[in-house]
Amino acid sequence: MGIDDPALTLRDVPAAQVATIVTYLEMIERPELPAASSGLTAECWLQPSCDDYRALFRKVGEPWLWISRLLMSEDELQAILHDPAVEILIVRDGKQPVGFVELDFRTAGECEIAFFGLIPEQNGKGNGRWMMNLALDKAWRKGISRVWLHTCTQDSPRALPFYQRCGFRIFRQQTGRMADPRLTGHLPRTAAPHVPILS
Repeated sequence: MGIDDPALTLRDVPAAQVATIVTYLEMIERPELPAASSGLTAECWLQPSCDDYRALFRKVGEPWLWISRLLMSEDELQAILHDPAVEILIVRDGKQPVGFVELDFRTAGECEIAFFGLIPEQNGKGNGRWMMNLALDKAWRKGISRVWLHTCTQDSPRALPFYQRCGFRIFRQQTGRMADPRLTGHLPRTAAPHVPILS
């Protein structure tokens, strides 16, 4: 399909905005979890401070323009982090935090893997399957009939196929746009160099 194809509807992305396609995936039964190992460790991160959480959120998400939690007020973020229906696993390399998994059980009968990621230096080392096994083992508990997550075109190009290999199936896609966080001052201009800045 070329850009002049009449079946394709194109719209301009305004200056200072970022366009994205969001893909939602789900699984509706607990999968068999293949053996996976890692030199990393994980533990429950109980009620982290907003500052500590945001620092790790930035380290993991800056390459992909993760911004949602950086826009929240202290009270809004703390309400999520301290909610007993939200569980966070912090992933460490030795004592160094290098990633996290956030599980949201606030909707009855389901778990959203709200965030899942490692710092850039840890990507591509085979730790993803191990992390996903941890996430799914925690997510699939009594009373849960659906586990879901989402990814987008600002994420690693490996993310979507990885989630599909793990057993997730696409159930929805949306297009949207947001103010570019590199131009609002929330992230440095060097973040996500693969995403053009329209200034």
